[in-house]
Amino acid sequence: MTLRIGCIADDFTGGTDVAAAFRRAGLRTALVFGAPDSTTELPADCDVAVVALKSRSAPADEAVADSLTAQRWLHAKGAAQIYLKYCSTFDSTPRGNIGPVTDALLQAAGTAVTLHCPASPPNGRTVYQGHLFVHDQLLSDSPLRHHPLTPMTDSALVRLLSAQTPHRVALIDWPTVRRGVDAVREALSAHRQAGVRHVIADALTDDDLAVLGAAALELPVVAGAAGLAEGLGRAYPTAGPDPADALPRQGRAAVLAGSCSARTLEQIAQFYAAGLPSLHLDVLAAATGRDVIGEAMTWYDAQDPKLPVLVYASASPDELAAVQAQLGVSEAAAQVEELLGTLASRLVERGVRRLLVAGGETSGAVTTALGIRAVLVADEADPGVPWTYAGAATGGLALMLKSGNFGAPDLFTRALSATAEEAK
Repeated sequence: MTLRIGCIADDFTGGTDVAAAFRRAGLRTALVFGAPDSTTELPADCDVAVVALKSRSAPADEAVADSLTAQRWLHAKGAAQIYLKYCSTFDSTPRGNIGPVTDALLQAAGTAVTLHCPASPPNGRTVYQGHLFVHDQLLSDSPLRHHPLTPMTDSALVRLLSAQTPHRVALIDWPTVRRGVDAVREALSAHRQAGVRHVIADALTDDDLAVLGAAALELPVVAGAAGLAEGLGRAYPTAGPDPADALPRQGRAAVLAGSCSARTLEQIAQFYAAGLPSLHLDVLAAATGRDVIGEAMTWYDAQDPKLPVLVYASASPDELAAVQAQLGVSEAAAQVEELLGTLASRLVERGVRRLLVAGGETSGAVTTALGIRAVLVADEADPGVPWTYAGAATGGLALMLKSGNFGAPDLFTRALSATAEEAK
C-alpha cells in the first residue's frame, strides 16, 4: 500500500467532493461508503482513501464512534495523516458534530492542535475575518442557510465552533495567510503554545488554500472542506493518478434526486425543459401505504430506453415544509431515503448502468441499497462532482453522487447526454 492520507467525510456526497479534490491534486483516490470493517478492501496502490460516513446530522456520540472506527481502519491501512472533511457551508448547528468529532480524532491521534478551513473559492465559499461567505453574502444571509436538517443562522466560525467544544478556538487572519507557509506555521505554533486546539483560517483564493495545505502537511489531523484537501494534496509529491477503469457507455441512464437545494431544483427544471422523462414521487402518498414504487417502475418501463430519465422527491421550501408538517422532519427524510434507495435497486436490476444521485442523504441511501462499499474516482463533470466506478459487483455501474448545491444548472442533461447520443 502507498496510502498517504486517510480522509473521513461526514456524508456521502461530501466524500465524493473531497475524493475529486484529492484526485485533482494528482493523488490516486478510492472512496469507501460507510464505516469500514475487517472485510472492507481498498483498490491497490491508493494514495488517499476517503471514508464517507453519514455522520453530519447523526447524534454526536454516534458520529464520534463511527469517525473513530474509520480513523483506526485508516491508520491500520497505513495513513499517517487524517483529514476530516465537512461541508463548505460548515453545516453544523451549535450542538453539531464538527467539534466533538474533531476533538475525538485529535485525542486518538495524540495531538494538540488542528487547522480548520471550509473555504471553497470555485464554489463561492470564502472565509474572511473568521466569517463564512457565499459569494458576496454572509452564509447566514444566503439561500444556503435553509438546510432542512442543519440550518446555518450564524456565519462566525470561531463562535459557532466554540459552542461545540470545551477547547479554545482561534483565528489565523488573511494577512497572515498571505505572508505564506512559514507565517501560518508560526501562527499555528503560537496558538498551540497558548492552549488553542482549533484554529480557523481565512482563505479567499485557491492560492490561500495551497499555502494552508503546505503549512498543515505535518499535522496529524486536519479539518475542512474539499478546497483545503486539494491544497493539502498538492503539497505531497506525486506522479499523477492512474486512470480509473473505463466508465460504461452502454445501458440505460437515470437520475435520482432527493435534495431540496435551490441548485438541484434548477437542475430538475432544466432536465424537464429539455423534454426528457421526469417523474415526481408523492412522498405523502407513500406514507399512507400507496405503492409509489410500483407506479414509478410502471412509468419507467413505458419510457424510451434511449433516453435518460429523472425520478425525484425534491420539493420547494414551501412544499417541503408542508410534507414535514404532516410527517415530521425525520420521518419525511426517512421516507425519501427509503423510496429512492429502493428505486435505485430496481433501476439497476433493469439495466441502468449510469446513475446520477442528487443529495447527500439520498446518496447514502442509494449506495447502501446497492451494497456498494468502495469505488474508484474518475473525472469530474463539474467541480466536486466526479464520476466513480463501482466495478463488476454491480455490473459495471458508473455512479455520480452530487451534493445538493453542486453542479451547473445543466449538469443532469450534460452528464448523461453521452448515453442518449450513443444510444441514438
